[in-house]
Amino acid sequence: MEVTRTKLDGVLRIRPPTCFKDFRGEYVELYNEKVYREAGITVSFIQDDISVSGRNVLRGIHGDHKTWKLVSCLYGEFFMAVVDCRDGSAGFGKWESFTLSEHNRLQVLVPPSFGLAHLVLSDRAIFHYKQSTYYDRASQFTYRWNDPRFAIPWPVQNPILSERDQMGGSRSIS
Repeated sequence: MEVTRTKLDGVLRIRPPTCFKDFRGEYVELYNEKVYREAGITVSFIQDDISVSGRNVLRGIHGDHKTWKLVSCLYGEFFMAVVDCRDGSAGFGKWESFTLSEHNRLQVLVPPSFGLAHLVLSDRAIFHYKQSTYYDRASQFTYRWNDPRFAIPWPVQNPILSERDQMGGSRSIS
């Protein structure tokens, strides 16, 4: 397993413990609690979720102040942005992007109070994430995907958005 720190405090890029390919196909071990703990990742995950989306669908920027997320791409490819949304922190608004795919099998560990968004680059993608808390939409924050404070250079100018992501949340600017 390979764990790399990113420029965002607490955000880690991870190459899973086992990725094996041969003439039959591929085997990937997405998570092994013992191996992750030995690497210093001691988060206890209690819920797994996936979202399936088509090309140019953008979901986010969403997050909450209590949940750790371990993100993987099971199928396809997406561009993902992680944004520091810690109110009052020196890092507020800083972001980093990652491309996750079924080919590179990278994972990203996202701490609480960081927003997360992803844009599908392939015809279809399956976004998988483990969570340290149960999903609670009422506790989530939402920022507009194109909030000028973040200035994220998305690879698509007119993504497909939900109403929530078009409008942003109570913490987004007009």
